[in-house]
Amino acid sequence: MTSKTRPLIGISVGDPAGIGPEVTAKALALPEIYDICRPVAIAESEMMREAVKFSGVGIDVHPISSPDAGCYESGILDVLDLQNIDGRSIQYQQVAADCGRASFEYVKKVIELAMAKEIDATVTGPINKGALNLAGFHYAGHTEIYARLTQTKNYAMMLMHEQFRVIHVSTHIALREACDRVKKERVYRVIQLAQSTLHRLGITHPNIAVAGLNPHAGENGLFGREEIEEITPAIHQARQEGLLVEGPLPADTVFSKMAGGQYDVVVVMYHDQGHIPTKLLGFQYNEQTSTWEAVSGVNMTCGLPIIRVSVDHGTAFDKSGEGRANPESMVQAIQIAAQLVAQ
Repeated sequence: MTSKTRPLIGISVGDPAGIGPEVTAKALALPEIYDICRPVAIAESEMMREAVKFSGVGIDVHPISSPDAGCYESGILDVLDLQNIDGRSIQYQQVAADCGRASFEYVKKVIELAMAKEIDATVTGPINKGALNLAGFHYAGHTEIYARLTQTKNYAMMLMHEQFRVIHVSTHIALREACDRVKKERVYRVIQLAQSTLHRLGITHPNIAVAGLNPHAGENGLFGREEIEEITPAIHQARQEGLLVEGPLPADTVFSKMAGGQYDVVVVMYHDQGHIPTKLLGFQYNEQTSTWEAVSGVNMTCGLPIIRVSVDHGTAFDKSGEGRANPESMVQAIQIAAQLVAQ
């Protein structure tokens, strides 16, 4: 793959006080990343120099003012320097308004670049919702920022760990409200988004499972009627269009079936219904060493006019600035973004 054919991927590094700058530096220190793409960090050059230093990776930081000015060579970390925060004064492991403002500016800039087609895809590092709100940006998370700034109405979050995938009917809302949002039209739209996203990942005829909301998928109305009145009609509508959809299926068994290869994705009804099984598979904690031996998995926003893939973890303030964060999820996010551009 030549330098011109490698996709140009913008990475908003996340909250400066979290592990985002560190996992970005570690990921971009890997020579194999430059075999598949041209990555540019949206951040501050001084902040990234500090991250490189405490991460112990031997690469140079190269400030640029536009994506076309990057070197995109292994050993050189190209940084589109926004100069929003003093990289030497960051208080790691702290929730701060200035860091929240900077993290929002990174996201806003990477979206603008993608919408203007100056980059081919976007990858996002972790932001802190508390810091974001302290700075006056009242969003529940990345997904909502992307939807707002790209003016997208029909969108959904998809989590992936290897061949294990879930896509959500709702995410960052109270559980009581999540139940109220299980409506035929929304479930149907998410099934459609699952289908189109898996097509982009190269799966021509995906097998889609739909989880129930209630225990035992409602047990024929004994434990709730959402399956009968909302979920099943959405599945029937999708089937009439030729989609391979099964459900509603009990959530206590459907994920094991997908892990065994029966399905390509599960449509889940709310945040934790999808996040818990995905992170149980992808995150491996070692109590003896007090470290995460694996932090695998990525987060995608489906339905956008641009590509957005993210790490599947938070800012990890308990260890930021210490050089011991695992970059696995960031590496995977970059790889998936490059794959989506190729597809």
